[in-house]
Amino acid sequence: MVDATTPPGPAGGTSTSPGKADRASASPGKSGPASPVSTGLPEEALVADENIAEDESLESDDLASSSASLASSVLKYRHENGRRYHAFKDGAYAFPNDDAEAERMDFQHVMHTLTHDGKLFLAPIDQGEASHVLDAGTGTGIWAIDFADDNPQAKVIGVDLSPIQPVFVPPNAEFYIADLEESWTFSNPFDLIHTRLLTGSIADWPKFYKQSFDHLAPGGFIELSDPAMTIRSDDDTLPKDSALYEWTKLMTDAAVKLGRPPSTAETTASQLAEAGFINIEQRHFKWPTNSWPKDPKMKQLGAMTFEDIGKNLYGLSVALFTRGLGWTIEELQVFLVQVRREMRDPKIHAYIPVYVVYGQKPAET
Repeated sequence: MVDATTPPGPAGGTSTSPGKADRASASPGKSGPASPVSTGLPEEALVADENIAEDESLESDDLASSSASLASSVLKYRHENGRRYHAFKDGAYAFPNDDAEAERMDFQHVMHTLTHDGKLFLAPIDQGEASHVLDAGTGTGIWAIDFADDNPQAKVIGVDLSPIQPVFVPPNAEFYIADLEESWTFSNPFDLIHTRLLTGSIADWPKFYKQSFDHLAPGGFIELSDPAMTIRSDDDTLPKDSALYEWTKLMTDAAVKLGRPPSTAETTASQLAEAGFINIEQRHFKWPTNSWPKDPKMKQLGAMTFEDIGKNLYGLSVALFTRGLGWTIEELQVFLVQVRREMRDPKIHAYIPVYVVYGQKPAET
């Protein structure tokens, strides 16, 4: 079970961490009356930069259980195919937890803050009034640390399967090594439960939403941000028989076989409604696969997407393909050469859809 009374993780320092991303504070808003699910999908397609050259598609190539502890069972990592994976609840998460992956997670944090114009979250709450916040699946803890830095009045708890968070953190931030899929026993209700990039990490999403609902204070919010695995193009420049499109399908197939279906982003809003949440809003963003868009911000996000995913295809794919699909390393490496080539091709105007969905627990339940 997840218990927030005895921290088993490495946190508990008294100084803030260095390297905090530049960003603006989240703007508080007003929550409206109970309403049906709102999609908020943009109608306009991204406009490609017709003047981009082949070699300009990228700006640069260098661009928990309450008794769980940092004992040997947690730190005895699994090493497989040149990457390191968590040992606690082995197999529950199919992506690495080594230093290279930690750097990628922190880089994704910058991508998210750029996408959201510096905001740490989009739910219409006054963050200055939030006293208890949960970052579920905290990873390196960078979001929780930034939120804690901005809001010294709030106690911020980060939960993850891997003890990869820094030692020196804000005094109001704590990290726990725990399994979010077990029973939660947090002592206090949360004003905000935040999750990001948990796709492929949860076997029973309705259970996760129910536990989140039960552990929110009346009027509190849950916010989830996840990509959809199916890559898309608005102008049909991504053929359905392309390696890039096939890669996303195979990633989904493998995750399903391993009991961690990734394509939950499109169904989050309806599942939140079934769990009892109201004032549900869904917003849709696009991460281009390279710097093919004409818009400067989207061009930058495209370059960052290739840096984040295109250069890390092996780490993202190897466990899913070898464990879930039975591929050999050699087969995977040959396949990924073509996937990477198509991902960086500026003539292919593809993008990864990213969904941000939030919902509110009724003030009276």
